[in-house]
Amino acid sequence: MQLTVEVKAKICGQVYDFFARECEVDQATISDETNIIEELNGDSLMFLELITQWKNEFNLNIELRVIGKYMTKNPADTIGKVINLAYLMLEKGDGFAEEAENALA
Repeated sequence: MQLTVEVKAKICGQVYDFFARECEVDQATISDETNIIEELNGDSLMFLELITQWKNEFNLNIELRVIGKYMTKNPADTIGKVINLAYLMLEKGDGFAEEAENALA
């Protein structure tokens, strides 16, 4: 998938909206450097809801276990890392599994 400026803006907005809502914080207090667990009292499972949404919205065929495996070595513990992981999944699409395996090697 081609990551246009519009798609990137949409993903970024979805991440900020999601974590502000789920963690019950003002979106203005969140930045790309915000740590989801330490600063927002979030947890790693919260991200699964967003991934499921993106899989449906962008018709991605990426297994959650592959994403989980990738995140073991590349934790998405900040808002910016979640956004970058989303970009990577969208950009690589079905090739994300291969990308994840290469990152773990």
